[in-house]
Amino acid sequence: FFGLMKSELLYLQEWDSIEQFAKELVKYIRYYNNDRIKLRLNGKSPVQYRALFQSERVS
Repeated sequence: FFGLMKSELLYLQEWDSIEQFAKELVKYIRYYNNDRIKLRLNGKSPVQYRALFQSERVS
């Protein structure tokens, strides 16, 4: 996560303040967990994969 976050967010621009970076970091984490698909997770986002895994455990 941290390596990707650095290359996709941190190093792409100069930040005016810690607050500005923190606000963008919250958005990035939301994107990373909910929208960004991962091949390792069979093309699903972490949230989708976790929900599928938990539903299979219950069945």
